[in-house]
Amino acid sequence: MGKSVETKDLNIFYGSFLAVEDVNMTIKPKTVTALIGPSGCGKSTFLRSINRMHEVVPGASVEGKVELDGEDLYAPGVDPVGVRRQIGMVFQRPNPFPTMSIYDNVIAGLKLNNKKAPKSELDETVERSLRGSNLWNEVKDRLDKPGSGLSGGQQQRLCIARAIAVQPDVLLMDEPCSALDPISTLAIEDLMNELKHEYTIVIVTHNMQQAARVSDMTGFFNIEGTGKPGKLIEFDDTKTIFSQPKEKETEDYVSGRFG
Repeated sequence: MGKSVETKDLNIFYGSFLAVEDVNMTIKPKTVTALIGPSGCGKSTFLRSINRMHEVVPGASVEGKVELDGEDLYAPGVDPVGVRRQIGMVFQRPNPFPTMSIYDNVIAGLKLNNKKAPKSELDETVERSLRGSNLWNEVKDRLDKPGSGLSGGQQQRLCIARAIAVQPDVLLMDEPCSALDPISTLAIEDLMNELKHEYTIVIVTHNMQQAARVSDMTGFFNIEGTGKPGKLIEFDDTKTIFSQPKEKETEDYVSGRFG
C-alpha cells in the first residue's frame, strides 16, 4: 500500500472552461502532500481529478495523465470505480450515512464493491479500520448505534475509517478539518502522521499552520484572476515552501501578504 501519484501536463475542464492548467507533480509514496492557495484556484478540482471524482460533474473532463505507480488512470478501459477503490476520499464535512450504524458505515465501501465476506472478516475489518482512525476505543461498545450520533470530530474519523476499510493505496482529504474544532483538528493531524506509514496522503487545506505541521511536500496553487485557470506555481518540500520559496507569489502567500 502507498503508491506514487504523478500528473503530467494535466489540464482540467468544466465544459469548455479550463479550470486548472498544466499541472506536473510527482507525489511520493507514503508521504503527506498539502495543497495550499487562495479560494477558487483549483486545489479541490485537482484533488478530485486524481481519483476521477471530477468527471462526476456533468461536462467535466481532463487532458493529460494521472498515473498511479506508472499506470495511467485515464487510459481507455480503466474503470473509474476501480480507481476510487485504490484512491479513497475524505470530504470537507463529515458525511457518515446517517441511518447506518457505526459498524455498517465502516464496511459500506466493501458492500458497494460486492465483497461477500464472512462476518468474522467484517468484524476484523471494522476493528482494524476504527483502530486505524483512532476511534475504536471511543465506539467499540456502541458499534450498532447510528454514526450520526457521534461528535463532528468522531464522524470525520469514522469517514476516514470507511475510506481505509477497503485498503486503498492513496487517501485524498479535501479540507478534512475545516468543519472541526481545534482539538478534533489536532486528532486528525496526528492521525495523518500515523496513516502515512501505510498510505500516500494528499490534503487540501486553507490552514497554513496545518500544512506546515502535517505535510512533507507542499504545492502552492494560484490564479491570476476570475475566468483564468488555476496553476501550480511551486511544489517542493514543505520546509522550503514555508521558509525559502523560489517564487515571489509563493512567498507573498505564505507570509500572509495576500490570499
